[in-house]
Amino acid sequence: MIIVERTDPHHPQATALLKQSHALMASLFPPEDNYYLEIDDLVSPNTHFFTSRIGTQILGTGALAIKDGYGEIKSMFVDPDARGKGIADALMRQLEDQAREDKLPIIKLETGNLLHAAHKLYARHGFTLCGPFGDYAEANSSIFMEKAL
Repeated sequence: MIIVERTDPHHPQATALLKQSHALMASLFPPEDNYYLEIDDLVSPNTHFFTSRIGTQILGTGALAIKDGYGEIKSMFVDPDARGKGIADALMRQLEDQAREDKLPIIKLETGNLLHAAHKLYARHGFTLCGPFGDYAEANSSIFMEKAL
């Protein structure tokens, strides 16, 4: 059974996954196009950080950053060995539930153009393409998506 729960991003298993995600992004995209949050930035009153686990093993991470008038999905990552088990879907449902609880009208995200599995995940959850938002600028390696709640 997949359990999704609030977790301190400094939990050793969560930190390990976040560092793995950061390394992957650094290997795929130029530094100026990497918009991931540092681990310490995920501990903020305006950020809800969740992990998903099976048993005691944390297999995925995701966060919802509360912005002015919208929520932003951040730090979505699933252990490569655990992909295809519903971990990301469970996280996405929790993040959307949290956004609704926070009475946000819309959730948005930025993802890399090479992350095709992520594009499919977000589309499956009702996200559609949009333009840059917040502090983001157009970037060849970025795809922006949103979902009205």
